[in-house]
Amino acid sequence: MRYCKQIEFDKITGFKLGWSLMGPPLMTVYCYVFDGIMVDTGQSHMAREVTEIAERFQVKQVYLSHHHEDHSGNASAVKEKNTAAIFGHELTVAKMQKPYAILPYQKYVWGKTTPLEIQPFPETIETPLGKMLSLHTPGHSKDHTVFLLQDEGILFSGDLYLADRIKFFRVDEDIGLQIRSLQQVLTLDFDMLLCCHFPKLSGGKERIQSKLSFLEDFEGKVLNLREKGYSADRIFKTLKLREDYFTKYFCFGNVSMINGVRSVIRHHGMAGSSA
Repeated sequence: MRYCKQIEFDKITGFKLGWSLMGPPLMTVYCYVFDGIMVDTGQSHMAREVTEIAERFQVKQVYLSHHHEDHSGNASAVKEKNTAAIFGHELTVAKMQKPYAILPYQKYVWGKTTPLEIQPFPETIETPLGKMLSLHTPGHSKDHTVFLLQDEGILFSGDLYLADRIKFFRVDEDIGLQIRSLQQVLTLDFDMLLCCHFPKLSGGKERIQSKLSFLEDFEGKVLNLREKGYSADRIFKTLKLREDYFTKYFCFGNVSMINGVRSVIRHHGMAGSSA
């Protein structure tokens, strides 16, 4: 099944993209376009649709929030077929220069990755809707970046938000860095939150604050128990956290709730042996 739904967000057009061999897609992702600019490119399984979108909207510049395959998956195709310039954080530039491994579930859900040469963000991003600020917001990934259309109060948040409460974490996420990134984003002026999975037309800062509060509470509880000498598994059980076992095993453990506990412990340098 190929799924592509166009959704209007005021001056921004979003495309909700999904793919599966049969039945509804397991996950969907958004890319956004406005005035010849595309923010993220969706999964490579949807290359045909995304290159058609780029052609229809005369996309000449693409800005990537980070290198993950559901965000950068069509960057190579859009660059080649639509002669668009692709921009990313300097860490994204370095990551995408060479092939990098992804797990079987990532290749199934999103599609393959294609290395390519991209450009670092210009110092000032000028758009027909005014200046667009790029802000490095690591945590979900080392290279994660959000974009703010300052005059419009619109934040393209990549995977910084996702939800008020998080049910599972990638194995390489850093919750401590995410907390700092969320705090930094709350100093910006915006209302529309164009998340790449669950966009919000209004109340965007409130949504960011909700996630920040959740992560700060989660971090505090984990640290409190770790200081008492609890192991990650014991912390998980004590806090009565729940694991989505389908997701955990489908993703080979790369995505799970226990990863969140381990991330807090790792970030604070408390990875020694515990009971």
